[in-house]
Amino acid sequence: MNELNLKKSLWVVTTLFLWVLQAQGQQLDYALKSNIAYRDDSTDPYEKERCVLDVYYPENEDFATVIWFHGGGLTSGEKFIPEALKNKGVAIVAVNYRLSPKVKSPTYVDDAAAAVAWVFKNIASYGGNPKLIFISGHSAGGYLASMIGLDKSYLNKYGINADDIAGLIPYSGHAITHFTIRNEQGLNWDDVRVDDMAPLMHIRKEAPPIILISGDRNLELYGRYEETAYFWRMLKSVGHPWVELYELDGFDHGHMVAPAHYILLNSMHTISEKIRINSDK
Repeated sequence: MNELNLKKSLWVVTTLFLWVLQAQGQQLDYALKSNIAYRDDSTDPYEKERCVLDVYYPENEDFATVIWFHGGGLTSGEKFIPEALKNKGVAIVAVNYRLSPKVKSPTYVDDAAAAVAWVFKNIASYGGNPKLIFISGHSAGGYLASMIGLDKSYLNKYGINADDIAGLIPYSGHAITHFTIRNEQGLNWDDVRVDDMAPLMHIRKEAPPIILISGDRNLELYGRYEETAYFWRMLKSVGHPWVELYELDGFDHGHMVAPAHYILLNSMHTISEKIRINSDK
């Protein structure tokens, strides 16, 4: 199977799997805890307003968790629990973070890292397995997922090893330096940069499993598929053992989210089973 395309056979297998998973998930009760501060020492009003998260979780034990970062170009957006991820036997943690221009880079990346650290330190109290924490998000949210998963310095600050993340699953996120950060630097949107704020700058073979998902190259944001494909190629070139790339034919930047959720859930299941098997050895 060509790793650069999503084949019909994958859709069939994924759909069958999700029917089973949804049937299992619907047998569970779910709870929602909203607006939990992940920076409990905050005194700044804007920080207190934005640095909060929601936890939607099944009321059982040992479940996997996906941390979901919303999109919006790092300048807008609001946390939400994706409907397609509900009642699937996993927990979803939806995160707000501070936004440009009220803050500048790398504040929003640091917020994302602080939220992830909170999940690592607290998800067990909800019944979750801290070895099964995945990070995902769409567009700007995908960029944040890649940055904190590859540049270990952000999570190191909070006592978390980025290599303990179960998987990174960004949806159509920048691999180069985000255009909002380039704008903060006074650069044009098409002045492509790969600097310390680019996930590409931090590729390493020891990183967690990485599932890259892009919309159709002819419908995506300008150059987004191509940089994602280059991201995949360079991760392969350094010997990363588990990196996949899916191009969702016929779906543009916004509409690729719905089918991408199926890949996310399937990937979480596959990776979680492997982690559980290895933990039992």
